[in-house]
Amino acid sequence: MIKFALVSLLTAGMVGSFAATDSLAVFTDTKINGANTFSSGILSIADAPASAVVTLANMTPGDFVVAPLVVTNNGTLPLRYALSTGTTNVDAKGLAGQLQLTIRIKGPGVCADEDGAILFGPAALNTGFLGSNAQGAQAGDRALAAAANETLCFKVEMPTSTGNAFQDATTTATFTLDAEQTANNP
Repeated sequence: MIKFALVSLLTAGMVGSFAATDSLAVFTDTKINGANTFSSGILSIADAPASAVVTLANMTPGDFVVAPLVVTNNGTLPLRYALSTGTTNVDAKGLAGQLQLTIRIKGPGVCADEDGAILFGPAALNTGFLGSNAQGAQAGDRALAAAANETLCFKVEMPTSTGNAFQDATTTATFTLDAEQTANNP
């Protein structure tokens, strides 16, 4: 009987030791993957000079002026831009419709009368545009990579056919650049 009790005790101890092995510690590991950071890009367009691009007083038929406008993407995102022209005739003579505007992309030299490929014109100053400020890609929109720039050459001319009705006339023109992101904006 003692022998049976000892065998029973021994058997119970072995079964207990197997059960105890199953409930002992298990190796584990945890890794936290740092602070994931997200930031948005910057869309920023600039022009130089920031004041008047082309100005000419006392024009006569056949006179013209050519001047550069440097358009710069100061942002971190690629962009496309459009240009529109707004004019104001300070008198009733309509000089803005008489003056001819030509916009060229600067060629290898300085902005000159015939330097670079024509992007707009020659056409009436009050109709000047490149692309469209409507959202999405439009014909004529200009693309600039981040931190890139390009030079546009503006030529404003009083045609030789301009008549006496435009003597002592004045107009002002503003050129507006509208930019938008190109990524995820077809």
